[in-house]
Amino acid sequence: MTDPAAAVAVAVTFVWLGMVLAISFLEAPLKFRAPGVSVQIGLGIGRLVFRALNLVEMTLAGVLVLAVILVSANSGGSGVPILAILPGGVLGLQLVAVRPALKRRSDRVLAGEVPPGSRAHQWYVGSEILKVVALLTVGVAQLVR
Repeated sequence: MTDPAAAVAVAVTFVWLGMVLAISFLEAPLKFRAPGVSVQIGLGIGRLVFRALNLVEMTLAGVLVLAVILVSANSGGSGVPILAILPGGVLGLQLVAVRPALKRRSDRVLAGEVPPGSRAHQWYVGSEILKVVALLTVGVAQLVR
């Protein structure tokens, strides 16, 4: 891989993938099992961690798309630029459609309420799985081009 933009695109893709796997599928569920961590403390930590993750993800999504566009322009084009939009699209969906519902529910829990069940968390987990698949697809597509 001699094109610097291609190296950046691959690195960004797999760093992003690693962050999602580590935070969403490891840190998030495990923090509630730690001794002394109440639901309120876990939610407070989770909100901080996911806010930071989402800011980093937005940056990575922009860098990924830009790098893939540069690679495509340098190599005569391919389908990878279209694929590179997918993880950012899933992130946008999460930020606009799912995170607000999760925030409203966690606000209620942090205020001491016991709100009724919600499917927002299941939608978020499903969208995280979709984002992982999209990132794997983009990463592999870049490596085999």
